[in-house]
Amino acid sequence: MFEDPREALRLIEREQVNTIREVTPDPRLMYWPWGLTWLISFGLSFLRYGPEGRVLVDFPEWVPLSAMTGLLIVAGIFTGIVGARSGRHISGPSSRQGAMYGVSWSVGFTGLAVVFGQVGESLPEHLAGLLWGGGMVALVGVLYMAGAAIWQLRDMFVLGAWISGVNVIGVLLGPGWHALLIAVAGGGGMLVAGFVGWWRLR
Repeated sequence: MFEDPREALRLIEREQVNTIREVTPDPRLMYWPWGLTWLISFGLSFLRYGPEGRVLVDFPEWVPLSAMTGLLIVAGIFTGIVGARSGRHISGPSSRQGAMYGVSWSVGFTGLAVVFGQVGESLPEHLAGLLWGGGMVALVGVLYMAGAAIWQLRDMFVLGAWISGVNVIGVLLGPGWHALLIAVAGGGGMLVAGFVGWWRLR
């Protein structure tokens, strides 16, 4: 038994903090893979398909898409493993929420891919690229905000709103500029969010 109630309270608080750290994945490991993916892949897209159709760096056309596809797969597998390891001690409603949220990402991206695959064929190449890039990034922003509403995470909501705003500005500016904004402000925003989340978790 504790003679001092304050000592017991401090012990409880320490255990609560330790529990939160154990079940909460490192934000850097959840955000940085995606931030780097956007920074690299959209950066390559900007260099190859610049504003007004300019080619800033003349490398093969398949490089940006291939880089994005490969990096997305690696980031998805990596963050999936990190999330699964952090959630292995969680059960009940929270576990179901996480599972349903994860499925929502897959369903959302699959649905958009089918729609864009049909619509994009009738658009010029530069507009088809803007449709794919703008649509997918818009979905990411909305899903981040939805996840923030589920788990009451203000930082995650701010990130989703930031990505959504940057995406809208990029789409209005047009092809080339959209890729640059998403690479720098979108990918960079994820890198900053990962660092801020890690710092607060400490």
